[in-house]
Amino acid sequence: MSTLRLSRPVGGPVLKARALRLAPVTLTAALLLGLWQAVVVLFDVPVFIMPTPVMIAEAFQHDFGTIMSASRSTVETVLVGLVLGSLGGVVVALVVSRFPRMSGPVLNAAVLINCAPIVALAPIFNNWFGVTSLLSKAGVAAVMVFFPVFVNTTRGLLQIAPLHLEIMESLAARPRQVALLLRLPNALPFVFNALKLGTTLAVIGVIVSEYFGGSTEALGVYIAYQAALPRFDYAWAGILVSGALGLVMFGGVTLLERFLMPWHESLHEDQS
Repeated sequence: MSTLRLSRPVGGPVLKARALRLAPVTLTAALLLGLWQAVVVLFDVPVFIMPTPVMIAEAFQHDFGTIMSASRSTVETVLVGLVLGSLGGVVVALVVSRFPRMSGPVLNAAVLINCAPIVALAPIFNNWFGVTSLLSKAGVAAVMVFFPVFVNTTRGLLQIAPLHLEIMESLAARPRQVALLLRLPNALPFVFNALKLGTTLAVIGVIVSEYFGGSTEALGVYIAYQAALPRFDYAWAGILVSGALGLVMFGGVTLLERFLMPWHESLHEDQS
């Protein structure tokens, strides 16, 4: 007579473990906000130097519709720049891994481009594509994302175990098959590490380039306009929203990593 075994539910312990990991972050954020509020009030800090969190929250609530509309426009630009920079970095890394002698010149050119300051790139891209064009802002973000994606992807493509490479060669695998079946899977962790960094760089690049002009419905334009009025509590509301956008996009890349790489050891360590 067969017995029916009931599997032990794992949802509760997993959720409890995640809540315990989030608790220090939540407490730290609450303490920092409380300290911020207390310092500004007790020392009577002028608003133009630092508004209180309560003032910023009230400004965000009052101008919620405008900030969210500007955020949507900025997010679209960030995503375009992130996709362009990531695809460019991966494609160039694949070429370099196929022809290693090209790595030196290509890396030197990438370093030179990466060293160019945003304040210099933004006016140039505005002149090329137009001040109100999405490409002028996305281009700056793409340049900033390209370098970390290219460097990390190249490292992942080239750091192949000799035994795995010998097995592929013994099977008479073509270079394209080696790249798709061996090099790219090995490079995925490196790619996602670069994308996590690239999300924050893309947000910074777009926001800063929007300071030099752009659509009125853009978060960088909103922040610059509010600071010029001056309404610094509204400007800080926009700044904190831009930071939240970077955090959300970072989390999105992390979720995509978990979806595409369930086999990676780092993800099993997080779940243990």
